[in-house]
Amino acid sequence: MTGVTLVLGGARSGKTARALALAGTPPHVYLATAQALDGEMTDRIAAHRAERGPSWGVIEEPLEVADALGAVEPGTTVLIDCLTLWLSNLMHHGRDVEAETVRLVAALGAARGPVVLVSNEIGLGLVPMERLSREFRDAQGRLNQRIAAAATRVEFVAAGLPLTLKGGPPNQ
Repeated sequence: MTGVTLVLGGARSGKTARALALAGTPPHVYLATAQALDGEMTDRIAAHRAERGPSWGVIEEPLEVADALGAVEPGTTVLIDCLTLWLSNLMHHGRDVEAETVRLVAALGAARGPVVLVSNEIGLGLVPMERLSREFRDAQGRLNQRIAAAATRVEFVAAGLPLTLKGGPPNQ
């Protein structure tokens, strides 16, 4: 695998499993944006660790994803999971989402190895009732569009099945 691949889908759609398959063989690093702020999230993180297996290096970085990506050894595949949690972290900490998105897109362009990014597609449902929820949904849609434009390959996963939206051979 080469270039930048974005894997989109809904909750529990199989996005991460697909991204792991696309990442291929070592060397690879899992760049995790999640934080274990409660027991349920601790369990989710443990399940993701078990799914990956011991061959994966791990970088835990909830905010400075662009910087972390730039520090990875050349030739290493990086799986960033996930942009949705990263966006939530940015908004929670009052960060400038547009500026951080620009930084991430630049880091993707300068990456010294393949990058696979996982993100939720949350714009397929009803318009949320609460203002903050609408702002988050809108920001997620804009973020996904920016990363998709920078990516060489984009896949949408539903029920564990990938659908190629951009680049590469169809639906492997």
